[in-house]
Amino acid sequence: MGFLSVIRRWALRDKMPIREIARRTGLSRNTVKKYLREGIVEPKFKTPSRPTKLDPFADRLSAWLLTQTRKSRKERRTVKQMHADLVQLGYDGSYERVAAFARAWRADRQRAEQTTGRGTFVPLIFQPGEAFQFDWSEDWANIGGERLKLQVAHIKLSHSRAFLVRAYPLQTHEMLFDAHWHAFRVFGGVPSRGIYDNMKTAVDRVGKGKQRDINPRFKAMASHYVFEPEFCNPASGWEKGQVEKNVQDARNRLWQVMSVFADLAELNQWLEDRCIALWEETPHKALPGSISDVWAAEKPMLMALPPAFDGFIEHSKRVSPTCLITFERNRYSVPASFANRRVSLHVYPDRLVVVAEGQTVCEHGRIIDRSHRKFGKVVYNWRHYLAVIQRKPGALRNGAPFTEMPEAFRRLQEHMLRKDGGDREMVDILSLVLQHNEEDVLRAVDLALEAGVPTKTHILNLLHRLIDRKPTEHPEVDPPEALALQTTPEANLDRYDGLRQAGEKRHAS
Repeated sequence: MGFLSVIRRWALRDKMPIREIARRTGLSRNTVKKYLREGIVEPKFKTPSRPTKLDPFADRLSAWLLTQTRKSRKERRTVKQMHADLVQLGYDGSYERVAAFARAWRADRQRAEQTTGRGTFVPLIFQPGEAFQFDWSEDWANIGGERLKLQVAHIKLSHSRAFLVRAYPLQTHEMLFDAHWHAFRVFGGVPSRGIYDNMKTAVDRVGKGKQRDINPRFKAMASHYVFEPEFCNPASGWEKGQVEKNVQDARNRLWQVMSVFADLAELNQWLEDRCIALWEETPHKALPGSISDVWAAEKPMLMALPPAFDGFIEHSKRVSPTCLITFERNRYSVPASFANRRVSLHVYPDRLVVVAEGQTVCEHGRIIDRSHRKFGKVVYNWRHYLAVIQRKPGALRNGAPFTEMPEAFRRLQEHMLRKDGGDREMVDILSLVLQHNEEDVLRAVDLALEAGVPTKTHILNLLHRLIDRKPTEHPEVDPPEALALQTTPEANLDRYDGLRQAGEKRHAS
């Protein structure tokens, strides 16, 4: 462009003849006339095509690049990895040449998509309190010294762009409901609309256009929090582009900088604190101030937070004769009175609740095992089997549930089973937890073992003393000096004879 400006300045300002301009520039007079006639036009020079070392491998590299576009972002290979593969095939050129080829290939593909209407989007704006966006992703974290793959829920307010990231072991209904509750709790309220893709935990069937068969439990959750769910068109992630971008940013800002955590609860607490800190650090871009500033202005527009949705998934289970129910290959004990009966199992993200006859029967911590073993784990509660051993005390000796009794009970069992009838006495002692506080029973057993009298009678005596708040040992009395004994009394049996009446016969005793 500078060369053309020089020609125009010589001709138009300095009134230099075209012959002289041609002589100075080395161009023909016709070329100079063309530049002056056509106005300001950048001269184009053809770049001669030169063969490169990459030419024999161009088709293969193009096929690799096309294959990578069909994979998810996490599964795509980098250009450096492709360069290493080409070197193994005999390519001895530089990495820069491969990278330049990849850039040119992607630019050509982008131009082709734009000509067909793909890759063109409409900017979206949202009013305060109008909507939030939700999406799932997969990421890895080190929990308890083990690297685990986690399902990560991303929730983002569309106006203020405040976001929350929370990790779960599975993408199930109960995890989805729990993620919504924690997001609304952190945001301080509920927007009027939620934007989702067509995930299976929310949509049972995708119909024509915007028609969706919404899952009944998901619809119940949306009704509880009073927001309207809206689902994107298939393959139209740009309709919730903010949360899609948040998934990418979270890998750099959260997952690549985190340390080792003891459990999932500690990880989620760290994620929540880190997200809130990022609100302060990240500018909003579309509005003045940080994300935290815009969120503070949006918060009054959100609906007040209702009580948490009871987001369980219900299953009907039949209790086995061994007082167990099965869920996800694992087995959990149920009180013996419900053996061979139907119960309702309420599944939460971290616990299982067994309900029967409108009452909560028992509760267990949920086990999520990723080892894909054919047989899972068995979780016993020895208290559930007390009704059985009261009828069959002999089952106490080798009963599997009773291996998990407290240490005091197991030490007492070793003493009891050495004598005749000890199994029956042990059952009676264990049954005391049905009527009394278990801590008091364990304390009584500890005291009996320390005294070296591990018997049922002594334990009952100690238990009643504890219940009545009586001391379990005789206290030492320290009398005052005024009441101190001066003369030690002596035993004198002759005094008894002096108390007898005269003439009374002497007894043999």
